[in-house]
Amino acid sequence: MRITLITPPSAFLLDERVFISLGILKVGAVLEQAGHAVEHLDLSGIVNYAEVAKLHATTTPPDCYALTATSPQMPAAVGITKAIKEVSNVKTILGGPHATLVHAAARSKMEDRGRNRAGVALSVLRKTFDTVVCGDGERAIFSAITRDGVVDADDPKSEFWLDSKGFTDSPWPARHLVDISSYRYTIEGEPALSAIMQLGCPFMCQFCAGRNSPMLRRIRLRSSENAIAEVVHLYDTYGTRGFMFYDDELNVNRNMLELMRGLRDAARTRGIEWKLRGFLKAELFTREQAEAMYAAGFRQALIGFESGSERILANIQKKATRADNTRAVGIAHAAGLKVKALMSLGHAGETEETIRDTRDWLLEVRPSDFDCTIITPYPGSPYYDDAQEVAAGVYRYTAPKTGDRLYMSDVDFTAEAQYYKGHPGEYVSYVWTDALSRERLVAARDELENDVRGRLGIPFYPTGTHTRFETSMGQTKLPGHILRGAIAMGVANK
Repeated sequence: MRITLITPPSAFLLDERVFISLGILKVGAVLEQAGHAVEHLDLSGIVNYAEVAKLHATTTPPDCYALTATSPQMPAAVGITKAIKEVSNVKTILGGPHATLVHAAARSKMEDRGRNRAGVALSVLRKTFDTVVCGDGERAIFSAITRDGVVDADDPKSEFWLDSKGFTDSPWPARHLVDISSYRYTIEGEPALSAIMQLGCPFMCQFCAGRNSPMLRRIRLRSSENAIAEVVHLYDTYGTRGFMFYDDELNVNRNMLELMRGLRDAARTRGIEWKLRGFLKAELFTREQAEAMYAAGFRQALIGFESGSERILANIQKKATRADNTRAVGIAHAAGLKVKALMSLGHAGETEETIRDTRDWLLEVRPSDFDCTIITPYPGSPYYDDAQEVAAGVYRYTAPKTGDRLYMSDVDFTAEAQYYKGHPGEYVSYVWTDALSRERLVAARDELENDVRGRLGIPFYPTGTHTRFETSMGQTKLPGHILRGAIAMGVANK
């Protein structure tokens, strides 16, 4: 069978050619291993992406198309699928984060007698795509290419569930389907690729999508030997010495120190130095971890502190206090690690005072860089799943312990993407609190960023140089004949 994988564009990013999405490349790898012919249609950065997809379906339609999409990519994914269906009745499959999150949210609300907005969203997906894959795609894809409807792989009891052994034994992402030279990510000046050492995060942060999805909550670990072998393979194949580990938190892995020491030894054996970067959980961070990371080649750590307010940290059930967060930054700095602080505004109970707390904390700990975003409640998060409709299209989430409230307007994820973070000066908030309007949240976010960057000397990211945010949106490879056709139609890379 000939299968074309598609990753939609991510026009909401300042630069789409930064991180390579690995999930869809894992699916491509297992398909190739099973003997299927696989191509990858890279629509990252392509303006007239629907025309390109239509051209492909007109000239060389495969047996089926399989798309991956995050929530912000859904409008493009829908547009691509509609364009394909205009000229061909070829089967279309949707997988990836958005399908998984919507399905998890719909499942958690099945007992509700009221309007199940996630159920409505899932029905829209089922009408748009022939098959919807929810959860891990490595095994589910083989069922998806032969039948329509929902393939539920987001269940540890399912035959499609990928446990730690399956994760270790499955082939590495098929990066050969990607034009790696077109991506522009560096760590400390070293060209870098992304890699995933583990899956899942067990914590229950209320704003975080996937808290009600087993696929995204259950930790699945690869053996350290397997993870290190992939890094070495990428060095041998591409000469890559820089790696961004896109695990939720590296130090959730009980074998973290073993992994760090193995990476260190692999570099020493080859007489090189890795340039590494990854995410950490603040309250779990220790001096021993920091020193092992630095010895392995880590020079940057990203930590989702989210807020400098104790009340907000309690409301979001972060499990880390302000003191924990301050201690984590100190440990990192003492070991020689730079820290990028990932912050967010718009949580239940957010006020002018809590925003000042966040600003003051950033000025106190002096990270080397930071993001500050306005949250959006995604399906599969308690903010979304546990919210009650209080007016037409308006939902309210109530923090369990304090009773603080967060309001949100409903979002049609298949048609809107403006809610996703945003370029500087172009933020749109879909949430508000009792103390802060949507407009005030946007203004306060801009004021905080301008103030902290100015006082700490942290520059803004130049538009078009590299992506502003730390969320990877998929990039795939456009076959040469389609690229030539796209150029002939006047399609431009952004």
